[in-house]
Amino acid sequence: MLFIKYYTMKKCFIIISLIAIVLQTSAQKNKTDISLFMRSDSTTYLSEKSEKSGDLYSAVGHHGPAVENEWIGLRYYFDHKAAIDVYNKVKPGLELKDARWYPTNEQQKKGWGADYYKVGSTVGLGGVRLWDGEKVVKLDPVSNRTARVSKEPTCSYMEMLSENVPYKDTKVDILVRVTVYSGERNAKVEAFALTDEPVQFVTGVNYHDGHKQHVEDGLIATWGIHPEDVAAEIISLGGAIMYNPDDFEKTMDDGKQHLLISKPTKQMSAWISSANEKESEINSLAKFVRFLKQ
Repeated sequence: MLFIKYYTMKKCFIIISLIAIVLQTSAQKNKTDISLFMRSDSTTYLSEKSEKSGDLYSAVGHHGPAVENEWIGLRYYFDHKAAIDVYNKVKPGLELKDARWYPTNEQQKKGWGADYYKVGSTVGLGGVRLWDGEKVVKLDPVSNRTARVSKEPTCSYMEMLSENVPYKDTKVDILVRVTVYSGERNAKVEAFALTDEPVQFVTGVNYHDGHKQHVEDGLIATWGIHPEDVAAEIISLGGAIMYNPDDFEKTMDDGKQHLLISKPTKQMSAWISSANEKESEINSLAKFVRFLKQ
């Protein structure tokens, strides 16, 4: 009887040890990361931050929560824009914790990435807004806005919850989640309407004058120079959104961005991606589109 009890305990210990090893190995291989901190205390990383005004754009490091995988970083602006911006990398690796989104010119010359992408007043790359049947509605004003970040064994995600957003004749709570995966360039954007009635979401990808564009059902990609002024040099970038056409009722091009308007729903999802001319295998629109279709 004692032998059976000892054997059972030993077996449980082995199983627990194996689980611990697997989790530790996954963590070591997890090439994703998160970043959320206040500029007033940049040494303290946060998992969550709320603001009743809905605007911490100037107070939060890199203007909002951020996540990254080996190839790109993404940040979600903590203000009325609800836009997603991109940090493009020259070589695979994690840079957020050291670069804080803005590497020095010396670091960039040594092969670090930079903030080449320009969002402006658009949704950026996969940002989320609402459609009221006639126009785009920003997720603002709010009674409260909350940013969250979390690093899991094989992925990292950031969330933004906008509460009591005026929409049609009511108010809605909208949660947007952006997830990056280890070993996967593309990121997933999800939007949830925490309400009894469905809404129509708006997402898309922006572009600038002179950009080449590829538009087909399920995929919109752009390629060209963004008029950014904080990077040490200017390079051509690609931005893309991949989606299920059955989830959307119409597309729009307003001269600055390609917009997708969802069917009435409580949940929407799409995938976003980016590349740049310094990545030899994906350094043109044709190569970028070919990669996205693989």
